[in-house]
Amino acid sequence: MRKVDKFLIPLCLGTGIFILAAGSVARGDDIPQYFVPPPPFSEGIFPCSDCHADMEANPERRELEDEHVEISGMFNHASEQRWCLDCHNEDDRDKLRLANGDLVSFEESYNLCGQCHGTIFRDWKAGIHGKRTGAWNGKKQYRLCVHCHNPHSPKFKPIKPLPPPDNPLEIQYKKLSDEDIPRNPLGNIQ
Repeated sequence: MRKVDKFLIPLCLGTGIFILAAGSVARGDDIPQYFVPPPPFSEGIFPCSDCHADMEANPERRELEDEHVEISGMFNHASEQRWCLDCHNEDDRDKLRLANGDLVSFEESYNLCGQCHGTIFRDWKAGIHGKRTGAWNGKKQYRLCVHCHNPHSPKFKPIKPLPPPDNPLEIQYKKLSDEDIPRNPLGNIQ
């Protein structure tokens, strides 16, 4: 075998493996999937195609009517810049639409939210934002953004604060001597 062949064969093999790997990245094969519970849909609204299958989509910004009046009245999610079909797919209402046109299921809505909320999405994937349960070194279950945030008005509403905790100096047993503090709530077991 010539010296050039000894050099070209590994180079060609390496290039071929790189091209295959790059192809899988371009297709998104390495995008992690997150195990999530089903989205918390309101009763009777999903699948959306039950009502929208025979409707022609109207992409015009307008005040919503009929079934979506409640959403229209409370919509506060960059409402000056956003419209329903920025997130919901016009042709298949049972899917969400990413900015690049790709469709995702409602179970993968984190990809949609993550387009605009990148730092929060990063924290969500790391388990810093939102709720995640499961084993620290095994399978984990993530909660979708919509399990805590209303997607049409995601900011938490103000809530009345609870009263402060009791001052430890004012706790009932603090003023008792060690002998006077009950050792057992049943009172008869040592």
